[in-house]
Amino acid sequence: MHLSKKCSVFKVVLSALLIVALLQLIYLSFLSRFHGKQQRYRYSELFGVKKNGHPEKNSRKERLRYSLSTGGIFDHSGQYRVYKYLVKSDFTTNLKPGTDPGSNVLALATHTTINNLHHLESLVERWHNPLAVAIFAHGEDVKFATALVYALSFFCPQIQSLVDFHLVCLSGEMASFPEQDREHFAGLEDCASVFSRLETHRDKHKNYAIGGNVSYPNNLLRNVARGGTQSSYVLVLDIDMMPSADLHQQFLAMILGRGPTGDEVFVLPAFEIRHARKMPANKAELVQLYQVGEVRPFYEELCPRCQAPTNYSRWVNSHVREPGPLAAAYTLTWTDPWEPFYIGPRAAPLYDENFKQYGFNRISQACELHVAGYRFSVLSSAFVVHRGFKIQGEFHARKDEENKRNRVLFRSFKEGLKTKYPSSGRRC
Repeated sequence: MHLSKKCSVFKVVLSALLIVALLQLIYLSFLSRFHGKQQRYRYSELFGVKKNGHPEKNSRKERLRYSLSTGGIFDHSGQYRVYKYLVKSDFTTNLKPGTDPGSNVLALATHTTINNLHHLESLVERWHNPLAVAIFAHGEDVKFATALVYALSFFCPQIQSLVDFHLVCLSGEMASFPEQDREHFAGLEDCASVFSRLETHRDKHKNYAIGGNVSYPNNLLRNVARGGTQSSYVLVLDIDMMPSADLHQQFLAMILGRGPTGDEVFVLPAFEIRHARKMPANKAELVQLYQVGEVRPFYEELCPRCQAPTNYSRWVNSHVREPGPLAAAYTLTWTDPWEPFYIGPRAAPLYDENFKQYGFNRISQACELHVAGYRFSVLSSAFVVHRGFKIQGEFHARKDEENKRNRVLFRSFKEGLKTKYPSSGRRC
């Protein structure tokens, strides 16, 4: 009798477990079908898949398709193919001459490979204004870059509103519409999921170590991004650098109060911060971190002379005396090998595109600004910060070889400036 009761209880428990397992299977099946439907819905949104026999309207898709259909243009060397405005922001698409002049004073231009594009998320959150990104992609990354840029512009409202994307690849490569590459879009449902996908590509290779003997054309990318802005002034930064908060608004107020500036660039002192630290928003926060060694001058360990002319002690110590609106704190004469980050007018000389990979790519442009007669005015409270300390040994293997080659190129570049600016008494 006692054994019979035990068997009955066992049967009831077993039946209950079977029912629970069956319900779980039904639930998982439902979730799978729901997720599949959601993915198909998202895919139809992305590409305007036919519905009831009629293609759904997707103007962003059509603009991308048109950009790709042009085949891009070759750069001056014929080595690279450039797709200008691969994806246009709403700001650029709707921009009309004479409208909202305040929003068209300053833009940010940056460059990267796909492996560093994840930095765009925090940069857009800080900047909140027009931004141009030039991306270099090679091999399979050309498809991946095209697909993910389109997804960013589709799922991320702020990027859709403010960011223009330009694509650069080797001249023998072509970007294509990513409609058939569904694997690139699997799991993409919102802006966060796109950046999560980019994180998986993070640090796949350093910008200067692409492989296959392919050179990273940093100065070409800077020119493409700068030329893709529609503003009077441009700040050109590497994508892993962050400007101080409210820079756009503060610079606009300064320029409107000063009027035309002529041949002048506005230097933003450059720093680097420990990886674990939160990016400072203003000068007070930065100075506090600077005083305890959590922030230091950019390239302090690798090339202190490259930023020393900024005069960091003067800038930091002026914090107490000059806490007011953004202004030009002091003006400096360029000296070799200073390579400042600055806000410059559209008319400023372009970067020399013969410089690729590591070494002399920014110094050469600063040198030309000097010879062309530009003044270097250091801004009182604006700055830029690089994520992480730059340290010896973290660079790619061919850094010294590239630096040596570009040093020779820099010598001939300086000779060429004598012909380009024959009436200038300045030399590098």
